[in-house]
Amino acid sequence: MLFRTATLGCKVNQYETQYIRTALLANGFCEAAEDENELVDWVVINTCSVTGESDAKSRKLISYWGKKCPQAKIIVLGCYATANPQKVASFPKVAYVVDDKRKIIDFLKQWGLAIIPSGIETFSERHRAYVKIQDGCRVGCAYCIIPKIRHYLLSRTVPDIILETQKLIQNGYREIVLTGIHLGHYGLDFNARNDPDSFGLSNQSHKNSSTDQKNNGGNNQNIDQQEFQPESDKMKNGEQSESVWTLDDYLVAQEKLATNQRIDLAFLISHLMDHLSNVSEPFRLRLGSLEAVEVSDRLLDVLTQYQQKICHHLHLSMQSGDDSVLHKMRRRWLSGPFIEKCRQIQERFPLISLTTDIIVGFPGETESQFLRTCEVAEAIGFSKIHVFRFSPRTGTIAAQMEKQIPESVKKERAAHLLKISDRLRRNYAQSLLGKTTQLLVEEIRPVSDSLKSNFRPRTLDSTNSDAFNSLNRSVLNCSDQSEKCSKKQIVGTTDEYLPMNIVLPISASVQNGDLLSVMIQQFQGDNLIGILN
Repeated sequence: MLFRTATLGCKVNQYETQYIRTALLANGFCEAAEDENELVDWVVINTCSVTGESDAKSRKLISYWGKKCPQAKIIVLGCYATANPQKVASFPKVAYVVDDKRKIIDFLKQWGLAIIPSGIETFSERHRAYVKIQDGCRVGCAYCIIPKIRHYLLSRTVPDIILETQKLIQNGYREIVLTGIHLGHYGLDFNARNDPDSFGLSNQSHKNSSTDQKNNGGNNQNIDQQEFQPESDKMKNGEQSESVWTLDDYLVAQEKLATNQRIDLAFLISHLMDHLSNVSEPFRLRLGSLEAVEVSDRLLDVLTQYQQKICHHLHLSMQSGDDSVLHKMRRRWLSGPFIEKCRQIQERFPLISLTTDIIVGFPGETESQFLRTCEVAEAIGFSKIHVFRFSPRTGTIAAQMEKQIPESVKKERAAHLLKISDRLRRNYAQSLLGKTTQLLVEEIRPVSDSLKSNFRPRTLDSTNSDAFNSLNRSVLNCSDQSEKCSKKQIVGTTDEYLPMNIVLPISASVQNGDLLSVMIQQFQGDNLIGILN
């Protein structure tokens, strides 16, 4: 039987699609080629619902594959399917809707798959692999719909994560990215139970404890792994209480434990890196997005201890630099503590790359409040700012707020902040000149004919001929544009999550996915330029 997959959205969605792909391949399915669409039996579509635009893209994708693969059964999962299961089921050709990601294994079994994998061992068409460590978010930011869709907290066991990571490294993946719906929530459900068996570390070794556990696309299905609820949330008079634990409830439960008894992100990384110390293959570990409040002293100690193997990059979501706006957003930290935490991180790791997300045009945001956000961004010195214009998301508190900002104002503020981001990025890149970094090779291109047609910096605008030709000459060391060079261009990403280009002789033994030690020489356009150490 033939199948296709299509995925929208976050790294967690990409991981879960890969898990289903792994299960299908293990059960004798084959992935269809581009010219085999009319023969496809299954199309698995993983949807997103983070914005209204994501909803529209999800609907479009379902319709597209229904027409593209006329004989296929369409299976839909993801946040849009969870939020709108009846709507999704009404689409022509949709045969099954997985309305809860915790039901992935049930779906696979129901559809006759006998082999249920405990995790993934490859990551399709990628040179870095994502490892999902947890699911669910309880923060409840005013602009976000996800806590209503994936409100449960469910962490994977430490042994499962170790085993999966080891297999991925052994299979050639040199960068492992830890990801989750809310990475900093890892372990809160374990701590609430205060049960060592629930995280798989009692009376068994890390190495062997996960062999009999089954993984629900990253969510274990042992009875101890079900979402924890306090007594008040369990069955009352035969009915399920509508109340659920808040984030504060989980944090209070965690605070009751001694620090060395807590299962959190620092605990996981410490155990993971300790077990990976025996791995002979080169690798590096990258953390997904975090909240600054979740970067504890304990986590910083672990990052310091293993800094040779952990990428010098943290993505800390700020959203705004103005306290009044942050309060309306229902964010957990105000600007002062955020800045202090960034300073603390930068003192530990002077050249660390800090990136962030910022929303402009949140309801009621004044010009002075926006400028305050710009000031905070400059004070911290982010290496990149992901700028988002506020978009009202139906079902969220922010969508009902008064004083919605005109789209023209949002565009102006976004453009202004992007200019600041570009300048901060240049400043950060300049601080790296002469330093050594690791480059993950993601693309190899021959450079043999016209430099202009063959040398393609990852993000430099090739229409800017002066900058383009200058970069060609400086990197390739060729005297003019027409000179032919028997060299190849290596394109990839550094430890600091910056794009980099280097050029090597055509005979150099380099493959996609390799980790190279590179000295940073220049920064032009948006690219670091380096030479092999």
